[in-house]
Amino acid sequence: MILVFIEHNDYQPKKSSLEALNFAQTISSYNSGEVKAIYFGTQELAINLGVFGVKEVYQITSEANCGSDQIANALSEAIVKLEPNYFLLSHSSMGKTVAGQIAVKSGRGLISGAVGVIKEEKLLFKKTVFSGKAFAFYGFNQEGGIVTVVPNSISADPTTNGVSSTLPINIILSESKITTVEKKLVKGKTPLTEAAIVVSAGRGMKDPSNWNMIEELADLLGATTACSRPVADVGWRPHHEHVGQTGIAIRPNVYIAIGISGAIQHLAGVNNSRNIIVINKDSEAPFFKAADYGICGDLFEVVPKLNEAIRKAKTA
Repeated sequence: MILVFIEHNDYQPKKSSLEALNFAQTISSYNSGEVKAIYFGTQELAINLGVFGVKEVYQITSEANCGSDQIANALSEAIVKLEPNYFLLSHSSMGKTVAGQIAVKSGRGLISGAVGVIKEEKLLFKKTVFSGKAFAFYGFNQEGGIVTVVPNSISADPTTNGVSSTLPINIILSESKITTVEKKLVKGKTPLTEAAIVVSAGRGMKDPSNWNMIEELADLLGATTACSRPVADVGWRPHHEHVGQTGIAIRPNVYIAIGISGAIQHLAGVNNSRNIIVINKDSEAPFFKAADYGICGDLFEVVPKLNEAIRKAKTA
């Protein structure tokens, strides 16, 4: 059996968790293990996971948001009870926080940040290494283990017309040792790790008051906004928008970098994007070497014209 942990917002499964389900189906095609899911809550999920090939969904009763220590303890107990060969999580903030704890508590190996899987003598999980410059393949000494799946590395589209059933599993949550001081939710935008299109800008914007053209471009494209580290450090943009080696690593379908030079630390967090578009007036900017498409020009001239062209195309 392959068990997948489903993260959700108000019982709407996160895109990254649905991707993990499809990743699990790929594993299943190699070893014929049945894919099942598990989540925390008091009601059924908004999406019937049967369309992702899941027949049984386990529900751990939880009245409120759990601490990561509670989640790790409960999922470790679920692994002992259900004995899956593989346990999958999204390589999200929560997934990265609990995966190591679950591996230790369940006595299993952990491969974090998988982007693919192949079958040779045994299953090998593909990962990016050297800041995305190469790939490596990792396997478990024994069959099965814990795997986190990088968001946007696989499709989140339904694969079948099946129907799943929800089954309560008797696990008593331990008391959390974590105290939440403050929680801020950013609403109205797709999280950076799940966004298909990201519009990012850097110090070339010169002043935070100029950011309206970036937000306009993002709105026109249905994209999420991001920024380079210097922009976040000086307070022009919130830190949750900072992408790069020391920020959030992303792999959108399209990454548009505006007024960003492309230092190695920034590239390390975005160079797995499927298409990179760079707008910069410096023809020697390192980002052009990593770009699929580039516009060498003044962003204050290019971006307004780009916004106008997209607006006309959408209304035509």
